[in-house]
Amino acid sequence: MAALLLLRSEGKEKDLVLQNGPWHTFDWIRIWTLDLKDKDWIKEMRRVSNGLADEQYCDKLRREAPVSARYLEDHGVKFVHHDEPNVLLEFDTDQHFVFPEGGGNAIIQILMRDIKSYANADIIYQTEAQKLLTDDTGSIRGLKVRKNDGLLHDLLAPNVVLACGGFEGNQEMMARYVGRETHKLPLIAPGLKYNRGAGLRMCLEVGAGTAGSFDGMHCELVDTRAGKPDAVIWGHNYGIVVNKDSKRFYDEGQRHLFSTFEMIALECWRDQNQSCFFVTDDYIMQKFKGSWVYDTTDKPPEKSDTIEGLAEKMGLNPQDLKKTVDDYNASINDNEFDLMKLDGKATSGLSPNKTNWAQPITKGPFYGYPMTSHLTFTYGGVKTDLNSRVLSTNDVPIPGLYAAGEMTGLFYNEYPPATSCLRSMTFGRLAGAEIAQKFGGTDHIHSSGLAVLANRF
Repeated sequence: MAALLLLRSEGKEKDLVLQNGPWHTFDWIRIWTLDLKDKDWIKEMRRVSNGLADEQYCDKLRREAPVSARYLEDHGVKFVHHDEPNVLLEFDTDQHFVFPEGGGNAIIQILMRDIKSYANADIIYQTEAQKLLTDDTGSIRGLKVRKNDGLLHDLLAPNVVLACGGFEGNQEMMARYVGRETHKLPLIAPGLKYNRGAGLRMCLEVGAGTAGSFDGMHCELVDTRAGKPDAVIWGHNYGIVVNKDSKRFYDEGQRHLFSTFEMIALECWRDQNQSCFFVTDDYIMQKFKGSWVYDTTDKPPEKSDTIEGLAEKMGLNPQDLKKTVDDYNASINDNEFDLMKLDGKATSGLSPNKTNWAQPITKGPFYGYPMTSHLTFTYGGVKTDLNSRVLSTNDVPIPGLYAAGEMTGLFYNEYPPATSCLRSMTFGRLAGAEIAQKFGGTDHIHSSGLAVLANRF
């Protein structure tokens, strides 16, 4: 169910924020010492979107992200700073990234505790938004909601902020926008089932414009055996990935890890019947021992002294997997293996070839993970301006309507990673700042409004 936050201002009506449940994911953040110094990420957005992404929006995020990060720190969120020694990051952050201690759920819990301390904030649970209310001029005047008594109620407010996620939890919308077979995609975390596209639907009903690829989505390869959410197997670059016939189907070394982990997951879903297997050897596993690259899952890798034995443990044909590994090893050039660059250590004569990091798989024991693709979020959403105001189909703001997070569209074709949570927090905060200015920028509105608006991941 959704949670509604009502903010009261002295002598004025309430402002309404609609948000859904937490993601419970790891929440990588593409910043360096709490500053988004990655000057190349806008270029990457331009490249993957073929120029369709809103670069002014991207630049606003680049400038405002440090403010969001420090806001979270000031409220008690602890960031873990990580210097990565083995994975070549596409980020221009000196091999550095951060993530919140306790993941996205920790951020939500910390900010909710702060919100509850304000007398002018009411939180209403088990309340589902049904429709935006407008006056005769088209200005927003509140929400029609269904409470847990099953009845419809009107909640009146001059400003409504929608931060209720994409539509990955709605199979009808997934089939309509993304296409066939989307029902086969499990969700990567439990809270995503509440992202049913309600905010998008309500905005479209009042004439909102759209942005982002509506047939696009972000997926990741996870361990099929895992008993926890978000059990991503990150290091597909450092071995080979095969299908159920023990055949490779993707260039595992095409680009950086974070540049390709999404596309190989989509390939697994689209053309490999949602099943693939990672295979590597002891040299690689020792190199990444204790690293997030293979330890995000709660299950140890399958392990055997022989490739044939590993195949049996993963349900593959032993002779077929042995042939694939032998052919791969025999096709590798003599370039030096170097994890810290696109090293050109490649195969030749295979289909597909591996472009970089084609290290022979020869040193036993051998390791593997059975994997499948899980859905994280959808791309298509409503169009907003640089202050999070929802824009109409002719690009003018709809009075009183704001949106933030993944119900707002930005990404096309691919997702440059470690920015989704950051933009959700940042543009939620900017929505609160815009509304606070309407009330004269008073501190009590600023404090309560911004905290919850940064609370959707």
